[in-house]
Amino acid sequence: MFAAYAARISPDDPLSALDLGELPEPEARPGWSVVTVKAATLNHHDLWSLRGVGLPAERLPMVLGCDAAGVDEDGNEVVIHSVIGQSGHGVGPREPRSILTERYQGTFAQRVAVPTWNLLPKPAELSFEQAACLPTAWLTAYRMLFTNAGVKPGDTVLVQGAGGGVSTALVVLAKAAGLRVWVTGRDEAKRARAVELGADAAYESGARLPERVDAVMETVGAATWSHSVKSLRPGGTLVISGATSGPNPKAAELNRIFFLELKVVGSTMGTKEELAGLLALCANSGVRPVIDSVLPLAGAREAFARLERGDVFGKLVLTP
Repeated sequence: MFAAYAARISPDDPLSALDLGELPEPEARPGWSVVTVKAATLNHHDLWSLRGVGLPAERLPMVLGCDAAGVDEDGNEVVIHSVIGQSGHGVGPREPRSILTERYQGTFAQRVAVPTWNLLPKPAELSFEQAACLPTAWLTAYRMLFTNAGVKPGDTVLVQGAGGGVSTALVVLAKAAGLRVWVTGRDEAKRARAVELGADAAYESGARLPERVDAVMETVGAATWSHSVKSLRPGGTLVISGATSGPNPKAAELNRIFFLELKVVGSTMGTKEELAGLLALCANSGVRPVIDSVLPLAGAREAFARLERGDVFGKLVLTP
């Protein structure tokens, strides 16, 4: 079958580690299902995998891709929950939690095998392309907001970084939940598009805000950390789910954190139940994922290059 996969590890030039070509078909096994992929989407996790983060060389070649929607062996339209080992279903109760492509072949292929427990029904209201956007970036945003941020309708949330898959999801979901949403970003055009999506205001990165916020959604890391901490009201919450600019900020702002009793909450992906809630929210409310563009799987190299450059607003979708 045709696939986009990590053929080698390259920390400094991740695109040089990406190959496109034929790989063996996934093998059926007890408790697992083989899904024919209709749409899959890119995440920064895929670039990190090419750099060797979470993917040791002995597991190569590794088909990349965490997200997908497709059709199972019985003809059911399904969405794949990409966290494997969370429940023990299909892999045994002692296996540690991982994401597709860390231990098991991913979704940038014509077919993928996953534990049957990891399949959820695709709502008829969503296209395959829309549904494929949800299991990683949108699920991450859903958990950040509705499980870990402790916010309620009317609160003000700051989203650091305009344009990425998680940040656009945060804007749309926060607005749907009745929150006031502010966004920061370096790119003026992306800030304008964030406002079009529903953000109440957009500011340059690091700009002084009109007032302090109830919660900050942080995925950028080192470049925005100090601004995130300084933007919180006393007792506010900073939820962090990524560090695309690096994990080690120059100033940890510890004095401010303990003196103002700020909460710093780590957030990783989400549960199958949260993904079911997200799917239901989108199906019932009219909320739809933001899609930058749809490319054939054969064009995966172009999609990866755009993701690496940051030339993206929303999700990049690949269709095998």
